[in-house]
Amino acid sequence: MVKHPFQQSDIRSAFTMIELVFVIVVLGILAAVAIPKMIVTRDDAIIIKGKSQVSAIRSGIALQKSRRMLEGVTPFIPTALDDGGTRLFNYSDGNTSNILEYPIVPEANRDGAWVKTNTENTYEFRVMGIVHTFFYDKTTGTFNCTAGTYCADLTR
Repeated sequence: MVKHPFQQSDIRSAFTMIELVFVIVVLGILAAVAIPKMIVTRDDAIIIKGKSQVSAIRSGIALQKSRRMLEGVTPFIPTALDDGGTRLFNYSDGNTSNILEYPIVPEANRDGAWVKTNTENTYEFRVMGIVHTFFYDKTTGTFNCTAGTYCADLTR
């Protein structure tokens, strides 16, 4: 039997070198575009987490102030945000309501975590390794960011 030069048994299916190089280049381009987007998304999530916690703290302060006004308890504005224990924003004047219903556990040197400083009514929140300082003014009842790159994003 004479073999034909292009018979089916001689054809091998495989990727050529140019196809493999093309696929590697396309995957490299996709990775170069996608990885920076994922990193930014993580940092944005930390900022959004901080923003929602700042809003919850401010709402808790306003709620305490309103409750105290209705009950006729002075001073109307809470004098502190926590009781100096192991949790933050859990101040209570003896009633069952706190600044936050679920207080925050402090964690030092971690993005997206709160710590209380040694200064009275001063707290820190870390974003991308940058410390943002928040101060609670017990005479006005305001909780504001006083130092940090993303203060505007955290308090909007």
